[in-house]
Amino acid sequence: MGLHALRFRLVDSENSWGAKRRQRRAGWLAETFPDLAQMSVIDLGGRVSTWAQSAVRPKHVHVVNLEDAPADVPGWAEVDRGDACALPPHIASRRYDLVFSNSVLEHVGGHERRLRFAETVHALADAHWVQTPYRYFPIEPHWIAPGMQFTPVRLRVAVARRWPLAHTRPDCRETAMQQVLWTELVDRSQMRHYFPHSQIRAERLAGLIKSLIAVQTGRA
Repeated sequence: MGLHALRFRLVDSENSWGAKRRQRRAGWLAETFPDLAQMSVIDLGGRVSTWAQSAVRPKHVHVVNLEDAPADVPGWAEVDRGDACALPPHIASRRYDLVFSNSVLEHVGGHERRLRFAETVHALADAHWVQTPYRYFPIEPHWIAPGMQFTPVRLRVAVARRWPLAHTRPDCRETAMQQVLWTELVDRSQMRHYFPHSQIRAERLAGLIKSLIAVQTGRA
């Protein structure tokens, strides 16, 4: 089996180990928010396709990310291009039942912007679900590279350019540098700092923390 095929089987295919983990997390979300099907949700940094495939779909989903909107957006969704750390006024002034974000916090660009991201989450709804990979899980999840997050930037760039399990290899060193510098995993103390009133849940694999989820249900 080639290494690209291995990555496909591990995380990219619909029946991959990674897909099963995402399905399990989606079930956890539905259990935490039993009224999810009746809720209005803003998804910071996500995609409509994720919700289209979900077993439980909210009544309305507003996706905001830095990508252009897809050609076809279903009636239950809307898509806006925007920076989750500095939303345009027409979005920032709205209120939702739930703010959702999956594997985005580690890409927003450093501590100051993570603070702004958290402020956005708290301003948009009383309830939230913010997931991010855990810094101290032994395998860096974006490149599937053991210990990559603990190495110097120069080595991380070299790994990003050559590692065979990467999703897409960058075409030049500058692109690899951008990918590396825009990926900064966080730990539990940081999550508690950004979401001080939330429950910080740990998603585990083989007993080890794989990701952290800041959860606030909005219920008294």
